[in-house]
Amino acid sequence: MSQGIEFNRLIMDMRTMQADAMGASKTAAAPEVAGTSSFADLLGNAVNKVSDTQQASDQLANAFEIGKSGVDITDVMVASQKASVSFQALTQVRNKLVQAYQDIMQMPV
Repeated sequence: MSQGIEFNRLIMDMRTMQADAMGASKTAAAPEVAGTSSFADLLGNAVNKVSDTQQASDQLANAFEIGKSGVDITDVMVASQKASVSFQALTQVRNKLVQAYQDIMQMPV
């Protein structure tokens, strides 16, 4: 039954991340209209969130390694995978931005 609970928690975490991403993409689509923030602010916030996710994963892994009570290996692995996926997603966004910049710079004036 513990695996079922862990699976449900993982699914809930994934849905939360998806909702966050959907909310961020809606905000990114019209930042000037809403007057909330610029593209640079959104990108900086995304980088900071990925960094925070990686730091939390590292702290959880260190706590598990030293044998702190209440830290389960499944939590460590889920946090590690979240950090990995968020970093990969950020890397893909960076690659697309660099490619778009290069395409624009190669356009004839």
